[in-house]
Amino acid sequence: MSKVLRFNGEDFYSGGSIYPSPKEASFFLPLVNHVDVYFPPRKRSRISAPFVFSEDLFEQKRQDTIEVLPDECLFEIFRRLPGGQERSACACVSKRWLTLLSNICPSERRSDKSQNDLAPAFGGEEVISEDDGFLSRSLEGKKATDIRLAAIAVGTADRGGLGKLSIKGSKSSRVTNLGLGAIARGCPSLKALSLWNLPSVGDEGLLEVANGCHQLEKLDLCQCPNITDKFLVTVARNCPNLTDISIESCSSIGNEGLAAVGQFCQNLKSISIKNCPSVGDQGIVGLISRVGSALTKVKLQALNITDVSLAVIGHYATAVTDLTLASLHNVTEKGFWVMGNGHGLQRLRSLIVTACRGATDLGLESVGKGCPNLKQLCIHSSAFLSDGGLISLMKSARSLENLQLEECHRITLSGLFGLVTDCGDKLKSLALTNCWGFKDFDFKSPQVSSCKSLRSFSIRNCPGFVDACLVALGKFCPHLQQVELSGLTGVTDEGLLRLFECCEAGLVKVNLSGCINLTDQVVSAMAKLHGQTLEALILDGCMKIGDLGLLAIAENCQLLSDLDVSKCAISDFGLMALARSNQLNLQVLSMSGCSLVSDKCLPALKKVGHTLLGLNLHHCTGISTRSVDLLLEELWRCDILA
Repeated sequence: MSKVLRFNGEDFYSGGSIYPSPKEASFFLPLVNHVDVYFPPRKRSRISAPFVFSEDLFEQKRQDTIEVLPDECLFEIFRRLPGGQERSACACVSKRWLTLLSNICPSERRSDKSQNDLAPAFGGEEVISEDDGFLSRSLEGKKATDIRLAAIAVGTADRGGLGKLSIKGSKSSRVTNLGLGAIARGCPSLKALSLWNLPSVGDEGLLEVANGCHQLEKLDLCQCPNITDKFLVTVARNCPNLTDISIESCSSIGNEGLAAVGQFCQNLKSISIKNCPSVGDQGIVGLISRVGSALTKVKLQALNITDVSLAVIGHYATAVTDLTLASLHNVTEKGFWVMGNGHGLQRLRSLIVTACRGATDLGLESVGKGCPNLKQLCIHSSAFLSDGGLISLMKSARSLENLQLEECHRITLSGLFGLVTDCGDKLKSLALTNCWGFKDFDFKSPQVSSCKSLRSFSIRNCPGFVDACLVALGKFCPHLQQVELSGLTGVTDEGLLRLFECCEAGLVKVNLSGCINLTDQVVSAMAKLHGQTLEALILDGCMKIGDLGLLAIAENCQLLSDLDVSKCAISDFGLMALARSNQLNLQVLSMSGCSLVSDKCLPALKKVGHTLLGLNLHHCTGISTRSVDLLLEELWRCDILA
């Protein structure tokens, strides 16, 4: 005390450390670890016990704090917090507090009335806002953890709750049933749930979701081997608003779950089941026979089903408009025949059939007859569809507008042009990809009627398609507006010129990528013939096309908005020609891999770039980094890839 009375204000602190021992300075450091939580407000350093000053050092008394309270007491405290902001602040304190807060169900929180009664005691009123907004969260990889899910559940509880949650796991993901349980308790208004690659998630956590989130409308499960029929049955019973279900590579989901979905989900509009070995005819029959009058989209892929399932689809799927059947190796020709003759697919507009051995000439013809409103048909990897079956299919499916064939190696040029000349007045688009059955064909056939309805023709990587085919195509299809000829090494200027001369309507989009034998001559002719209508031109990989082609484009193509000259022989001169054109208004320019272009084209690119939204300079080795930086600064509205 005498020392205090003799204090004169000069010898209080001399500038040294106030601690005799360096260890004593650690007494003022926070005693809790940093926790990665959802809400970011800064956490104030907390000292777990008060300090008592002595003359020489600080001593920490061991006294009881809030941390020694049992979970039951903390739970009662937390559920009485007046609002979401307070709960979020408490969630930032520790993982223990966050876990306790995430275990509080909305029904266990104090009601608005009790909160308002307590508000005057704290000196004011607090307005509790209820928002039914559709909040969305997506977690991927190492960000997908139980702690983060708990934080999301606590943080969104007073904002109407989470509406959509997507979790894509990986080897570093740490999502278990505990995290999904927190979502179930904190987000009762959840409408869409997507879970991918989560082997640690099983029925336990998802049963809480099924019991707590009754507004669920969309469910997407992929590579979740521990989820079983038990969850699917429960969610079907408790979530009557389910409209969209997708299940992929879930080995423990089988017939019982699908039958329950058919029984309880009368509002179901879309179902997709892929690579689920436990699913068989019993599950598909139980599903389709009960909700077939409501379903509009059905996808079945890599399942152990037989002709029975297709027969049920053909009879009961009366509302289906989009149907996909893929890799159904146990389905035979009989299944497709019965499905077509079931007369239930009257509303079917789109059909995709991939790698199904039952997709034969007879089976597909039956489908064509039984689906009078079929507009789009895609057939992939069909080893049994022949020329005769293709022509019979077109005759039976009189409403067909779009036909896509991929890896149908029994289709020859005879079948292709037989299809074109006998497609009626409905077919608008025809695409063939990787069909290797094209060989020499005698085009000296009798005069046949042209296909006046066909507007789009695409053929990709079909090595037997040569100049003579283009001549016949122009003769049979004079009203083409979109032409794609990709990877056709046998096509030259001569055949393409004949095709362009026959296109009376004016070409709008042309894709010649990978046609390595084309030159500037065909580009110049196309620009002069169709420059008034051409809007998109793709010349990727046409190595013999150079500056003369760009000059013709600049002079004739007023409406061109998309130009791709990647890996072409263009140089600075060609780009300068584009820049000098006052009528060209390009929006997308791709010149990836053009090694002859240098920094000298920078002024031309700046001028052309005033209208550009996208510019691809990838692998243009002649353009320096400095020039790219200048372009980025000048063309700030344009998305530049370099």
